[in-house]
Amino acid sequence: MIFEVSIIMIIILIIGFYMAWNIGANDLANSMASSVGAKAVTLRTAVILGGILAFVGAVFVGSNVSETIKSGIVDPEQINNSKYILYGAIAALLGASFWITLATWKELPISTTHSIVGGMMGFGIAAGGFGIVNWSIMGRIALSWIISPILGGVLAYMMFKIVLKFILRDKDPLQAVKNLGPVFISITFVIISVSILFKSPLSNRIGYGMVELVGLVLLVALITGLLGRWILVHFLDKPKLLKKLSEEEIYIRVELIFSRLQIMTACYVAFALGANDVANAIGPVAAAASVYQTGAVGTEVAIPIYLLLIGGIGIVIGMFTWGYKVIRTIGTKITHITNSRGFSIEFGAATSVLLASKLGMPVSTTHAVVGAVVGVGLARGLEAIDLSIIKKITITWVVTVPISAATAAGLFLMFVHIF
Repeated sequence: MIFEVSIIMIIILIIGFYMAWNIGANDLANSMASSVGAKAVTLRTAVILGGILAFVGAVFVGSNVSETIKSGIVDPEQINNSKYILYGAIAALLGASFWITLATWKELPISTTHSIVGGMMGFGIAAGGFGIVNWSIMGRIALSWIISPILGGVLAYMMFKIVLKFILRDKDPLQAVKNLGPVFISITFVIISVSILFKSPLSNRIGYGMVELVGLVLLVALITGLLGRWILVHFLDKPKLLKKLSEEEIYIRVELIFSRLQIMTACYVAFALGANDVANAIGPVAAAASVYQTGAVGTEVAIPIYLLLIGGIGIVIGMFTWGYKVIRTIGTKITHITNSRGFSIEFGAATSVLLASKLGMPVSTTHAVVGAVVGVGLARGLEAIDLSIIKKITITWVVTVPISAATAAGLFLMFVHIF
């Protein structure tokens, strides 16, 4: 019996690791794609930075509690057989993982969250029929296919227009970036602080009330704004820069500053992805392990630290091995990205995901990032966008849930038949 338990647990952990690898290979690439495309960082540096920050986010800020049935798609109380939950969790993970692997191989960005949701839906239908699925939640997820890219695109478009009008086209771009740069830095750190401190595992641990949290965020805004101002003034007012610069040299200098801002926002997205998406791989694993060991199905399952470590390591290895594939598509194939455009993309994507999540709207980071890239591209006209790539990505998004669902359903029925 001990041997049997060990074998089953090893299989469950391997499948969870495989899903985490997929998250790193496809989803994590979103965080660094525009930075690589704008040449703010090299591909190797992007992989290292993204991997480290995603691991830290997954292990230290990753959720300690995960819904047994991802996102409430399936009601476990309607499935009387606990073994069906076990088989279903494994089938959902494999169904989602196979589809993500195929999409990553084709260098197409997809939502890993929607993949696992599709997997859970497929298993639920196979186990208990269409009535077992919460279709209102599925409708909200389908709505996110529209909300995510539009919201990310609009915010990125607006940010780039602000940068274009008040900095790049200003009569003195260097002075303009000196004035507005600290504001951008301050707002970026406010976004990071809000995402980490409000309605997160960390906020639950520190136990601060709303007043203390708001005060802390305002303090972060003040400190980072002043620090950003000091750094930019120190950087731009060096004696060698006081000489008369040509228009091209000024533009290069401004874009260099945006490259530093862009790296900062990219690191935030990588950290957030690790913290939020590790549950896509580890949540179902924790549920499957709990069902196997106890034979009971709970509404929530505690995730031990060793599972977060396995998930974090899987995400990092996925980024290191296949992360370059999706980075290449988002960073270079959709539209030409400069540092100021890249900053606008990451700022728009990160802000849209934060706003939507706090409002309870279902969004995808992948969709938001791609929408932001398109939004910045459209700021220069429709001809700046490679519509053939957009068409491929859109089709992939639409078929993600049904393909993951069909694969998971087939695997679940196969497991039931065999075992």
